[in-house]
Amino acid sequence: MAHAQAAAGHGAPVHATSTGTDNRKLLMWLFLGSECLFFASLIASHLVYRSRQLVPPFPFESEIPIDVYNGLSETVKHMCEDLGNGFADCHGILDIPVTSTSTFVLLFSSLAMVLAVYGAQNGRPMMMKGWLLATIIAGVVFLGFQVYEFRLFAMEGLGLSTNQFGASFFVLTGFHGTHVGVGVLYLMSMLAASFRRNGLGPETGFHIEIAGLYWHFVDIVWIIIFTVVYLIPV
Repeated sequence: MAHAQAAAGHGAPVHATSTGTDNRKLLMWLFLGSECLFFASLIASHLVYRSRQLVPPFPFESEIPIDVYNGLSETVKHMCEDLGNGFADCHGILDIPVTSTSTFVLLFSSLAMVLAVYGAQNGRPMMMKGWLLATIIAGVVFLGFQVYEFRLFAMEGLGLSTNQFGASFFVLTGFHGTHVGVGVLYLMSMLAASFRRNGLGPETGFHIEIAGLYWHFVDIVWIIIFTVVYLIPV
């Protein structure tokens, strides 16, 4: 009660619920919970089917029977080498150093988001705006890395219908990239609103905190995707 009165005294509307959590924050948590189920299903599908692919490109170095190698199209055949023992060795398509760099950029954006929330909640608007901009830039850079990777894989012959890895990889990382893009637009709207005469209103810190919840969610999901797809061999 005292907290609600204090908030009212500062001119901020009160949205208390029986859970003790603001109903708008509760709605965001419910939304993120549903997104957890969505990404969990995609990751589970990738784990179940990733070892069932029979033709390259493969995520990691793999060997295939020579009869399979002889039946490959020229688009992907260049990725394999006849070992002369009844098998052909195919190199992996994943570029771990490049993706590690993009992962670092996204992790930095999460730190920038924390600082933006701190600035918003402590009456430091310039700090908030600066770190919001840094978060947006980092998000755009991450998307640039993803576009580069998709184009590189397409040049190597990997597409959505090439094999099971291509299907699960493009769907999983593509949906995550879409979420990052939505997050970038969300933060850009927050930044643009902060430059208006009334800014984000009396609840600036709350609005930025809600945006931060979404942004940290896409960061955490990427850490899981990066570990499962890029770091764990088939």
